[in-house]
Amino acid sequence: MTVFKDAPVKRDAMTWIDDNLDRLSRDHMTIWNLHEPSWREYRSAAWYVQRLRGEGFEVEEGSGGMPTAFCATWSNGEGPTIGGYAEYDAVPGQSQAPVPYRAPREDVSKYAAGHTDPHSALGIGSLTGFLAAKAMMEKHGIRGRLKYLGEPAEKMCGSKPVHAAKGYYDDLDAAISFHPHSFPALTNGCFWDTHSAPYWSRIYTFECDEPETWQQSKAITGIAHTHSSARAPGAIDAVCLMYTSGKYMKESMLPHHGSWTLNEYILKAGHAAADNIAPGLGQIQYSFRGPTLDMCVRVFEVLDRNADHIAAMSHCRVTKAWITRCRPGLPNHAMAEVTFRNFEEIGAPVWSEAGKDFARQIMAGLGREALEQPFVDGHDRLTPPWEAEKSFRVQLPSWQKNLAADDYVEYTWHAPTVRLYVARPTLASPDGYRYGEWTRNAMGGVPACIDPMWSTAGRVIAATILDLLTDGKSLDAAMAEYLERSGGGRGAVGWTAPLLPEDFDAPTDYGWPEYISTPRGEGWSHIG
Repeated sequence: MTVFKDAPVKRDAMTWIDDNLDRLSRDHMTIWNLHEPSWREYRSAAWYVQRLRGEGFEVEEGSGGMPTAFCATWSNGEGPTIGGYAEYDAVPGQSQAPVPYRAPREDVSKYAAGHTDPHSALGIGSLTGFLAAKAMMEKHGIRGRLKYLGEPAEKMCGSKPVHAAKGYYDDLDAAISFHPHSFPALTNGCFWDTHSAPYWSRIYTFECDEPETWQQSKAITGIAHTHSSARAPGAIDAVCLMYTSGKYMKESMLPHHGSWTLNEYILKAGHAAADNIAPGLGQIQYSFRGPTLDMCVRVFEVLDRNADHIAAMSHCRVTKAWITRCRPGLPNHAMAEVTFRNFEEIGAPVWSEAGKDFARQIMAGLGREALEQPFVDGHDRLTPPWEAEKSFRVQLPSWQKNLAADDYVEYTWHAPTVRLYVARPTLASPDGYRYGEWTRNAMGGVPACIDPMWSTAGRVIAATILDLLTDGKSLDAAMAEYLERSGGGRGAVGWTAPLLPEDFDAPTDYGWPEYISTPRGEGWSHIG
């Protein structure tokens, strides 16, 4: 079926994508096979930098002081600047081969990272749209500027608050955010009113620097071994106390309504190579998703207070450091409408029998019926944004305006932004059976399963960019709405500024999971 019969520029963009699908599919598998975790996406970022330079973009490597970030720009003359981004971080512990049974990648630890959402496809889908729009801008003489950023560590909501604080979004006239579908009520469509919520994360580092000062007792008469002296509690006890106190006090931090979550992750516990030496270093990270900034403040007031008391109890000193602080997302109906109009013309993703057959193999291998239609209901149709909104509101209190978390919200405070969702292959379960996440991770590495998703996203993104640059109304409407919703726009009295300082150093130097090379060979750093 030919789409955009009355819009030759957009029709040509679809043809460009058709002509480049095979190459882009190989590109996706390149990123999927790199599977690098947050803040350690060195090869993935380098691939994007090289590719974008080859496409004629000017690229700043290490943008915002983040080694695996980048900022690429391309201009075809004076005109609006449209922004977008790639993500490419994978998730530790999610290593999965592209096979219809549970198995880590060959010759890779099962604790290694794997693409879950998958960000490999998120990035290539977005890149597809921007490259197709660029090709049309050149072919048809469309004036404007494209700004494409590499955003590492999305699973920590890491880079976008940093880019925002350092001004990278301040010259945008509009932005497009794409994500594989993760809400059952929104397989193919856009957010309407309910956008992502704030996400705050903080690391508490406990250090026992002077264990000898724990007890300054008089010398014991007779023969005494120094190891018989009382040992300072130290950093392991501090981390354990912090972990436990957080669990006990969680229900006292906030009222029992609204959807919010608080999770913790222990980075280090010990750094003592002998059982009778006081552990010198411990680190625990807390991450909070909550509907309002006030809720974020209240939770970390409690955690900060706990940390101070625990440091005193365990004979340690504590250092508190932000990993990220996001703002709540702002809606923009005008951006959602122009995007969804293009989605309606293009249609939902269509899966081949090869993709469906792989899904059926997974079902059969689990002793399940191999359904004729193996993917979830709704994957093959569109959901109007306002209809998806009704489903969100049913499960939320009236006061709650934001849900879940993702750092794309930072773009929404600097320019009118759309949040696009496209169906990803997810197994159907008529009886409510819960499939392991490995099933989706495996399908993410099978082109017949994953290519329909990111290629559809690329088509919608390309068409939307071209509308914003040429139709003479969509961008104006979106900007007017942005100014109203943001309290006047960047720098205005009612605007919420970035929550990280401009001189913030991205948290790249912590012991995040990664592969390391040693005289023993290459290994995963978190398994010994």
